[in-house]
Amino acid sequence: MVYVCSGTLTRRTKTCGQARCACRHDRSARHGPYYEWTRWEGKKLAHSVISAETAEKLAEAVANYRRIRRLLRDWERISFEIIRSTD
Repeated sequence: MVYVCSGTLTRRTKTCGQARCACRHDRSARHGPYYEWTRWEGKKLAHSVISAETAEKLAEAVANYRRIRRLLRDWERISFEIIRSTD
């Protein structure tokens, strides 16, 4: 099955705010990684924290979506050129 999803996938690490935690001073000691999926749902921007396994599948789905959008733009441009050249 080929999955298609719009949006952006982000991999983040975070600091926790604990005064004694190493994450405050050492970037390599930050917590995570956490994966976030951002997309439009209707007219609202939606964010979801997802698992690493889901992020792997979603990354492929987002790449497929972008590939399809690119193909549609190309087909539209080519169609318009063909229609215009027949005048």
